Amino acid sequence: MDLASKLLLLLDVAELGTFAKASEHRHVDRSVISKQIAKLEQELGVRVLNRTTRSLSLTAAGTEIVQQAKLLRELLNETKRRAQNYHSEPQGRLKITSSTHFGRRYVQNAVIEFQRRFPQIDVELRLEDRLVDIVGEGYDIGFRFGEPKDSSLIARKLARNRLAIVASESFFKRYKRPETIQDLKTLPCAIYSSSGFEVDRVNVINELGLEESIKLNAAYRVNDVEMLVRTAESGNMFAVVSAQMLENEVISGALIPVMTDLTLLDFGALYAVYPHRDSPVKTRLFIDTIKELIGSNIPDWESSIPGFDSMYGHKKEATGFEI
Repeated sequence: MDLASKLLLLLDVAELGTFAKASEHRHVDRSVISKQIAKLEQELGVRVLNRTTRSLSLTAAGTEIVQQAKLLRELLNETKRRAQNYHSEPQGRLKITSSTHFGRRYVQNAVIEFQRRFPQIDVELRLEDRLVDIVGEGYDIGFRFGEPKDSSLIARKLARNRLAIVASESFFKRYKRPETIQDLKTLPCAIYSSSGFEVDRVNVINELGLEESIKLNAAYRVNDVEMLVRTAESGNMFAVVSAQMLENEVISGALIPVMTDLTLLDFGALYAVYPHRDSPVKTRLFIDTIKELIGSNIPDWESSIPGFDSMYGHKKEATGFEI
C-alpha cells in the first residue's frame, strides 16, 4: 500500500471502531489491517492508535492525521466526480483545429450551435491549413481531409470527399471542353499547393478497369481553396476540386462539371481526430453537432452540385460510407 491508501485505511478503522469491522468492510483478513497500520506508524514515525485487548483509540497525533485523511478522501472523491463530469455533462474549454475553408463553412456554424446548447463551454477555434500536432499543441479535436497518418490518434470518419472536374463556359471558348484523359494531361489546370503538399494528380479507373494516376498540367498553384475556385471561374484554366470546396458555383452556372463519365476515386475523406478513445463528453457532443450540419449519409456539400450522385462513376445505391 502507498501512503494515501494507508491513510484511508486508518480512516476506516477510526470510523468503524475496530480492526474486525474494518477487515469486514474491506473484505481482507484482520491481520492485513493490523500490519498496514503498523507500517503507517513506522512510515510516519508516530503512534496513531492506542491498542488494548478490548478497544482502540486514536492518539493525539492519530486524531490530527485522521482529519487529514478525511481531507484526502474528499479530494479523491472530488477528483473522481470532476472526471465523471467530463463524461456526463460538458464543461471547460474545447480547443478545435480545422482547415480554413471547412472551418469557415462548417466548423464555425457548429460552434455557434454548440454554444447555444452548452453556453458553459468555452471554445477556441484555430483555422490552419498546415498539419498541426493535435496532442503536442493541446487540441481536443481536429478536422482533416485525408486519412490521418498519426496512428496514436483516434480517427472517426465523418463523410466522403468526392472529386469533380470543373471549368467555366469562357474556358471552353478559349480552349475546348475536356473530353479525354489526354485533355486532362495537356490543358492548363489550377491546383492546390501548400507546404510541400500538391494536388497535381487525379486518380481514375480507366477503360481497362485499372487505376490510373493522371499528372495534371499545373499552370497555377495556390494554397487557398477559394482562390482555386475563383481561378476556375475566370476561364483561364480548369480545376479538379473536392465537392466540399464548392458552394453555389455549379448551381449558378459559373462552373460546369466536365468529363462526368470518368470514374474518379475519392480524395480521402473527412475525419474527426482526437487524442483518446475515451474522449470527454464535450468532444463527442461537438462531433454530433457537426454531423448534424454535414448530414448522416450524403454530405451536405454534395447538394451544391445537382445530379452529383450519378457523376464520376458514382451509383445511387452506393451512397453509404463507414462511420
